[in-house]
Amino acid sequence: MIYNNIRLLIFLSFLSVFTACKKDAKNTIDMYSIIPYPQKLEIKEGRFFLNKNTKFVIHKNLQELKTKSSVFIGLIQKHLGFSLEIKTELDLKTNYIAIDIDNNMTSDEAYSLSITEESIRIIGGSGKGVFNGLQSLRQLLDIDNLKEGTTNEIDIPNVQIEDSPRYVWRGVMVDESRHFFGKEKIKQLLELMSLQKLNKFHWHLTDAPGWRIEIKKYPKLTSIGAIGNYSNSNTEAQFYTQEDIKEIIHFASQRNIEVIPEIDVPGHASAVMRAYPEFSGGGTEKNPHFTFHPAKESTYAFLTEILKEVTTLFPSKYIHIGGDEVSFGNQHWVKDKEVIALMKKEKLKKIKEVETYFINRIRDTILSLNKKVMGWDEVVENNMNNESTVAMWWRHDKPQILEKGLKNNYKMILCPRKPLYFDFVQDDSHSIGRRWDGFCPLDDVYNFPDSSNTIDLENSGILGIQANLWTEQINTEKRFDFMLYPRISALAEAGWTKKSNKSFENFQKRLKTILKIYKSKEIYYFDYFSPENTKEPGRILKPNWVENFSTYK
Repeated sequence: MIYNNIRLLIFLSFLSVFTACKKDAKNTIDMYSIIPYPQKLEIKEGRFFLNKNTKFVIHKNLQELKTKSSVFIGLIQKHLGFSLEIKTELDLKTNYIAIDIDNNMTSDEAYSLSITEESIRIIGGSGKGVFNGLQSLRQLLDIDNLKEGTTNEIDIPNVQIEDSPRYVWRGVMVDESRHFFGKEKIKQLLELMSLQKLNKFHWHLTDAPGWRIEIKKYPKLTSIGAIGNYSNSNTEAQFYTQEDIKEIIHFASQRNIEVIPEIDVPGHASAVMRAYPEFSGGGTEKNPHFTFHPAKESTYAFLTEILKEVTTLFPSKYIHIGGDEVSFGNQHWVKDKEVIALMKKEKLKKIKEVETYFINRIRDTILSLNKKVMGWDEVVENNMNNESTVAMWWRHDKPQILEKGLKNNYKMILCPRKPLYFDFVQDDSHSIGRRWDGFCPLDDVYNFPDSSNTIDLENSGILGIQANLWTEQINTEKRFDFMLYPRISALAEAGWTKKSNKSFENFQKRLKTILKIYKSKEIYYFDYFSPENTKEPGRILKPNWVENFSTYK
């Protein structure tokens, strides 16, 4: 009998320990489910209860921190039905959230988040760092998954977090020339980027199929150049007005996101030439009127006026000029009398040197407007001023271009087709999208750039990473979602979390919480855990985008 009782006590003790371990494991996985994973997370005992009596304390840097906390406070109002009272004096002993800035932190985006039973304290290296801390708190509270009006109190486990980003550039590019999605879809993307601390939105607004930004000095750019898309050359004009642009930039700035516009030159210019054919440098049968004319002074005057309006609209310190794939349509240059005269005057021996001449003229214009230049990795070959130029390495099959850029002291952003072109398929069962000796699955995105054996990751010239969404085969919001999500979650952690703290196995567990957020926002994401449950959205069977310049002249 005594023996049986001892056995029972041993069993109960084991059960108690096992239950505690299970609880701790659940807390670690579910209750501390943050993407991207912090650099340091220490679990504490106890819980904090956020309710209508909780105060929000900003006693320094009042205006800046009011702006940086407005998104978080708005979410509390929306999902819990009450507003957090803002106080400017820290005279409370319990039930408050306090935010502050410490300029001595490791970076302006760094933050510390301390949750105890009495309070929540967030200190950032700047307002950006405070915002990042609030996004981690937002995920811990799981605000986005709360149905409006279902609760008026949330409890949150205690924790101490010390965090800072691995890279300063953590970006997403969207091509809206080939297919246009509109400001509500872009705002939704910006919201979900900011939730996961992605901080750069590269906006590809001009290309051959359509011009998508209003320029008041040249109205035909949108009345004519915005007609059509990659699927249908006759689709009515779709573009962003300057008021739309301002609205989106304001929305992004509230969420720690810098918006970088791209005005593509000297190639990919067919939409411009439909509207203003006098600036055409010709092209090929496949790509007619593909380039700007490099020898006409009127071309540079035209582009200068466009860039003036663009720089006025966008507060970003960068303007992206494209500069890629000019050879797709510059064959006419070799027989153009004005180009030949330019080559003789400037002592240019090859057509490639004409391209360099053009790019450098545009660079000088941008610098005169107090902006810095960004371009695709072809700009490294054009010998631009490396002190004022950031290059995006996209040709994964040409690592020598990245090496050359870093060797010549360019600042470089890593966005190689594999694994960061999100128009590539993400699962072997998918039939729509690009493949190139493979594709871009979730784990490849997550493990980049550490998985590469050709990149010097210790080089200080690498600013960060970016995913690019080209939209030839993405013409609906459903496909837009399907190709972006959940890969941007893997991108977020790849760009933020140090290699030593990354674990794809752990990421998968935390991803399930983010997928619930995507579902709550009616995002048609690819279900990585059950691929058979997500039907691949339809495709464009045969693009009918055709250049027909006679229509517009």
